Amino acid sequence: MSTEQLSLPLRSSVGLTNRVSSHPLSPLTATEITNAVHLVRALYPTDTNLHYKVVTLHEPKKADVVPYLDAEHHGGKKPTIERRAFIAYYIRNTDQFHEAIVNFHRQRVESNVRLGQGIHGPGDAEEILLVEKIVSEDKSVQAEIAKLKLPEGTAVITDPWIYGSDGVNDEERMYQCFLYMRDPSNPSNLESNHYAFPLTISPVVDTVKSKVIRIDLLPTGIDHAVKEPQPFKLPPPNEYTPEHQDLRTDIKPLHVVQPEGASFKVTEVGETGRVLEWQKWFFRVGFNEREGMVLYDVRYDDRDVFYRMALSDMVIPYADPRHPFHKKAAFDLGDVGAGVMANNLKLGCDCLGSIHYLNAVLNTDKGEPWPMENVVCIHEQDAGIGWKHTNYRTGTAAVVRSRELVVQSIITVANYEYIMAFIFNQAGEIKYEVRATGIVSTQPTDVEVPWGTIVHPGVLAAHHQHIFSLRIDPAIDGHNNRLIYEEAHPMPRSDFNPHGVGYTVSQTLVEQSTGLDLNIDHNRTFKIQNPSIKNPINGKPVSYKIVAPTFQKMLADTQSFHHRRAEFADHNIYVTKYRDGELYAGGKYTNQSRGGDGVRAWADRRENVTDTDLVVFVQFGLQHVTRVEDFPVMPCEIIQVAFKPVNFFAKNPALDVPPSKQESNQSTLLSESESERHHQPSLEAKVGEKGQVCCSSKL
Repeated sequence: MSTEQLSLPLRSSVGLTNRVSSHPLSPLTATEITNAVHLVRALYPTDTNLHYKVVTLHEPKKADVVPYLDAEHHGGKKPTIERRAFIAYYIRNTDQFHEAIVNFHRQRVESNVRLGQGIHGPGDAEEILLVEKIVSEDKSVQAEIAKLKLPEGTAVITDPWIYGSDGVNDEERMYQCFLYMRDPSNPSNLESNHYAFPLTISPVVDTVKSKVIRIDLLPTGIDHAVKEPQPFKLPPPNEYTPEHQDLRTDIKPLHVVQPEGASFKVTEVGETGRVLEWQKWFFRVGFNEREGMVLYDVRYDDRDVFYRMALSDMVIPYADPRHPFHKKAAFDLGDVGAGVMANNLKLGCDCLGSIHYLNAVLNTDKGEPWPMENVVCIHEQDAGIGWKHTNYRTGTAAVVRSRELVVQSIITVANYEYIMAFIFNQAGEIKYEVRATGIVSTQPTDVEVPWGTIVHPGVLAAHHQHIFSLRIDPAIDGHNNRLIYEEAHPMPRSDFNPHGVGYTVSQTLVEQSTGLDLNIDHNRTFKIQNPSIKNPINGKPVSYKIVAPTFQKMLADTQSFHHRRAEFADHNIYVTKYRDGELYAGGKYTNQSRGGDGVRAWADRRENVTDTDLVVFVQFGLQHVTRVEDFPVMPCEIIQVAFKPVNFFAKNPALDVPPSKQESNQSTLLSESESERHHQPSLEAKVGEKGQVCCSSKL
């Protein structure tokens, strides 16, 4: 990242308290946000207008936090850690983008740097609304819309997209906008699905000049050709809201009831800190504008498991090679932010059962605290049978149902929704789940094309990929860990293996930072180990294995801007040596980025990652070949990554979960005939007094 140091003085605030009592990992409070903004604003003349993109916790050095957490858990003296804020901001209506670090204890700005040319900050809610206003009021856009001869009163909608990168006159910070209209037969319906009515006009907005600088016309045929807007042929509407459906009447209510309340405990630590305890699990929940939910200090039965877990990045590259669609590659976390786009979750709709909500506070573009309610919901759910065995000789069954703790957040990215959840179970396992839903991004078309599917008359949904990167900072019984992978291979035929059925499992140590891939033919499985702690039963290192689904890597070629920018999208696994601040797999600033400062670059340092503090980035995703059933709103596509203990415990850790019993579950038998208990026939051998073995049948 190129940077330019400003020659501005670093000033201290006057008259503000320097008392700081929050936990080092707690998100900033509203007071801290206000304080940080005040300190940065004091660097400039009073008439300077600043546009604040990010005001968030500047996480302390891990080397300082680890002793703090150890003291916190084991009763020692906690070291002092000074809280800091990270601020990213523009001088409004300029391209002058800055980063600052504020120290709350010392009440001063420790650093203030102007970033180099071509580094662009993320979008924000106020800016996106401003771009929509600029487009709707632009005379040249209005003139193009007039050529469509839309019915009187038609409402035209603007969807601003981050401009993307192709190396062609894309240095300035811009938005590529796509236009739609609401159902012209009912333009007052604000919930109308405008994605059923895409238009061929695409304005480009310069965010510094705050004006439309170009209007692109969209190709609608089989090639790159475009044509002047023609009178619009109206397709029928295609609505998704319940009032427009003939709803089913044969579905009965399903209640999730916990008569004694939930089994988890949430403890507030200061204004913004939250600690969760459930079924031997302990962890902290943070929240920020980019990653949304962040888990810290994840422990099981007072044993370290993970230091930090969060979704690091995601990219959605589209398949259409024609201008301007060829630039569509949404980095939703870096371009805007999971926290910024988080939903206010609704009781009984987004989350069922006994629910606890967490609120957050972010910042507006003016640097004011922005309270966000119900951005995280916490609840338990039944996950079916956890373990079971029936002794077929006696007919006696031991069965335990699995309970899960769900920590969930939902984001809306214009047309798409992502339901993101950390899911804990009673067997020491953690899953990270993403459910993709919402509305596919649409564009006008006159013909069927091989890079998309017609989902409505005249409406194309281009194929695209969803590729996610989950950052895992492990602490498997300590912070000196290693990454290995196991593979299963057949034994060659030999005198020892004459029938050719034997196979063995081998281990390979990953010694240097690198990118790695799954190999389903060899059942390649990655494990994070602590070789200094051995399992008491078999003497093997305690471990957690990564269970990640295979997915098709980014299809854009290696010379494309998509590939250069999405540094995480070419491998299932990246492992790097830990460095403070290296959080985002696609780089710190993805808006119109060029690549070179993300996880691929970090891995290319080829640093030692053996028995040291390492970080693992786990990639997963789906290839979305669009279909008619994805419109007007798509059913959830579900993908999960799991982390499972391997030789971490001495036995099944869920053995102590109480058995499943009807008196507590209170299930209802719908059929009138009662199930009959049955035994499988068996033979039992008994050893007599003289050592003889007798067999008897048991029915």
